Amino acid sequence: MGGRFSVAIVDDHALIGLAIGPLIEHSDDLVFLGAVRSVTALRQGELHPDLVVLDLMLRDGTTPADNVQVLRDRGAQVLVLTSGEDCYLVREALRTDALGVVRKSAPPAAILAAIQRAARGELFVDAEWAVTVDADPDLESAPLTDRERDVLALYASGIGAKQVATQLGISENTVNDHLKRIKLAYQRLGRPAPTKVELYRRGVEDGFLPVPGRR
Repeated sequence: MGGRFSVAIVDDHALIGLAIGPLIEHSDDLVFLGAVRSVTALRQGELHPDLVVLDLMLRDGTTPADNVQVLRDRGAQVLVLTSGEDCYLVREALRTDALGVVRKSAPPAAILAAIQRAARGELFVDAEWAVTVDADPDLESAPLTDRERDVLALYASGIGAKQVATQLGISENTVNDHLKRIKLAYQRLGRPAPTKVELYRRGVEDGFLPVPGRR
């Protein structure tokens, strides 16, 4: 699609598609494929978007975790849309491979920005996201050393292992060893982080990295 990302909405309230669809349609880097009422309907309609904007609470009995898994198995990124009415489900969504959670009540420009970031495969986090993470009693922080935290912070910011090594005054092999230990620590906690995006997510969750917009 000439460098543009395709987006579909899964929400059983038609007004959401009517409200957010035009935002997507008028974005130069996005293509709107339409809105459907369920993940099943998306599959039956043979839609294969790059990103799915998924309602947190669908009334078909499905769970956020199941829906995100199905969509990720189909190769789509996921951004969860919520009214914030159920903190438990929000926390469940944050434990999935979704790239973030955005409120339906957010300003249109903020919703569009979140969609654009997620479509590019970037994690979307904000201060409200962090508050939900802070309130999660089941979130056990990884026991990282100070050096491992430094490596995580630099690497997850987007630079490569070689640049991390230069900034910290250590070898690239040492950086890679630290990264292996960091990933192993999260794997043991049941919070795997095999990719840079997921490492960034874990760093924010554990307070090793700052949340944009949060003081």
